[in-house]
Amino acid sequence: MDKITILLVDDHKLIRESWSFILNTDPRFEVIGETSNADEAVEIAKEKKPKIVLMDINMTPINGFEATKMVRKFSPGSKIIGISMHSMPAYARRMLQMGAMGYVTKNSSKDELLNAIVEVHNGKKYICEEVKNILAQQELEEEGGPPDMNILSRREIEIVKLIKEGMSSKEIALKLDISLKTVEVHRYNILKKLNLKNTASLVNFINAQGL
Repeated sequence: MDKITILLVDDHKLIRESWSFILNTDPRFEVIGETSNADEAVEIAKEKKPKIVLMDINMTPINGFEATKMVRKFSPGSKIIGISMHSMPAYARRMLQMGAMGYVTKNSSKDELLNAIVEVHNGKKYICEEVKNILAQQELEEEGGPPDMNILSRREIEIVKLIKEGMSSKEIALKLDISLKTVEVHRYNILKKLNLKNTASLVNFINAQGL
């Protein structure tokens, strides 16, 4: 049986070496190239036509989203699995829009990564359990229909943007020259209006909306 040939694209050498060791010790797989940047990934993909590309999305200067599009253009037969430290569904959706067939986070187990490779190689799309669980939770939270940013007041949208920047309630109060209690009331109303449970859910929602 032919081995599944794999190209590793990640800007951390230790991660590439770890993946290479794991994959090459499994008789089903063969790592035929590894690189830390998008341009080299395209060149290797053009030359060697790997069956699978494991693509880290957090690279610079060209990120994994753009690199995925480039590899798909020059090696359309290569199937790409996005790999990231981010578990936000918005990242997984964007990778699939760029032409990837799968998405796995760096919290995923070795067995899940190997399973993702096999599934994608067989023509199926694969989203890791961590992201699927978040999607399921979001669906439960959104049973009343998807929340709409338009229902927020101008002041609430202003506060949402500051929350996205990582500011605490106290910092927001100082910046907007309002009381801490007023900020907390706004935060409570924002979560209630958007049908979200907590700040983590709010941040995921903000990123998904591209605010």
